[in-house]
Amino acid sequence: MKAFWGKAVVFLVALTMVLTACGGNGTNTAGNSNDGNKGGGSNGPVEITFMNSKGQIQAAVEEAAKTFMAKYPDIKVNVMTVASGQSPFERASILYSSGTPATLSMLDAGDIVKFEDKALDLSGEKWVGDLLQKNGSKVAFPFAVEGYGLVYNKQVLDKAVGGSFDPKSVRTTSDLEALFQKIEASGTAPLIIGAMPWSLGNHFLPISYVSQSSDVPTFLSNLSSGSAGLADNAAFNGLLDTFDMMKKYNVKKDDPMAVTADDIAAAVAKGEAAFTFNGNWMISQLDAAQPGGEYGFLPVPVSNNADDPLNAKIPVGATKQIFIDKVGSTEAQQEAAKKFLNWIVYEAEGQDFLVNKASILPAFKNITLEPSDSLAKSIQTYMNAGQTLDFGANYVPGDHSKSVGASMQKYLAGAADRAGLIADLEAYWKSKK
Repeated sequence: MKAFWGKAVVFLVALTMVLTACGGNGTNTAGNSNDGNKGGGSNGPVEITFMNSKGQIQAAVEEAAKTFMAKYPDIKVNVMTVASGQSPFERASILYSSGTPATLSMLDAGDIVKFEDKALDLSGEKWVGDLLQKNGSKVAFPFAVEGYGLVYNKQVLDKAVGGSFDPKSVRTTSDLEALFQKIEASGTAPLIIGAMPWSLGNHFLPISYVSQSSDVPTFLSNLSSGSAGLADNAAFNGLLDTFDMMKKYNVKKDDPMAVTADDIAAAVAKGEAAFTFNGNWMISQLDAAQPGGEYGFLPVPVSNNADDPLNAKIPVGATKQIFIDKVGSTEAQQEAAKKFLNWIVYEAEGQDFLVNKASILPAFKNITLEPSDSLAKSIQTYMNAGQTLDFGANYVPGDHSKSVGASMQKYLAGAADRAGLIADLEAYWKSKK
């Protein structure tokens, strides 16, 4: 899952656009069309809308919709996306409030439960039997298996170490700093850190959540009740020790809050920085900045213990999930939406879209296409070795990215110390009791 993990709620009127007029990246490209033709038949095709919340693959989704419509001319698919600075949860909520919900809504996995009363039961669909892992939800279609960690440019690292870089050579925070020093000595900036709240709040910090000895829900419940804290938590402090070291080598440390997702992709792709923190969803941005690059993932260490198994793992999970609306959509629209999802899973062009065009690791065992991009291949290596952590963002509330992300931004910028960050985080979780 290409990203990351504030977001001002902007009240938008949903605008309908024919897919061929869609364009842009990370902006609204179409509105909900459920108030248009619903039944199809003699009145024309059944019209459905798909809310895509992965801005990095917007162009691929639009092209996939065109391909699907060419084969199924009785269905018209309008694609909309989530505005920059807005969460998928917020966008979907606004559409429901305005009475124009999307037929298909792609949300972060942790937000699916909030729409279960509005979502169609999909437990009887064929693809449920082809899932690689049990989904745990009757309404969610797992769209993307994604992972994240320290993304590196292999060519830069090979030069720095004087040979082929081996990710297994880094097993502690100290190992990582020693590598940064080698990179610096080779004439390249070791690292650039993105200031995006979703990356800092929903991806980086939750590494500490999924690194606990207890299961994730129990740990977060204990944080909420106040029976667990962060000041003496080993994994939390180990992660922040690594982050403090990363800040020291951040090429943009003098103005860290100005760094965007496009900035970090360009810097790593062009070899101006060896590392950044992000996920496999950024591959399209890397390729756009510098085609033909080779990249990989390095886990973020949470301790200086070389035998700590957590230091060899990256978070991986089904991060983006889709539900079909049952409140504002007709039965014809619901069936058309099901057909679109089945096209992705079972038809060659749909599978090609998912794996090759969108660079998504599929959640279905029947899809045998191998990922072509280096970041997806790197994730698969960790998966095959059993070296994965839970995807922490799947466990957190919808406002975690905005609230906790803002706290992490203050810490990144030096506007808060560790004690201040801990106070912010513990207050946030206690508010969720």
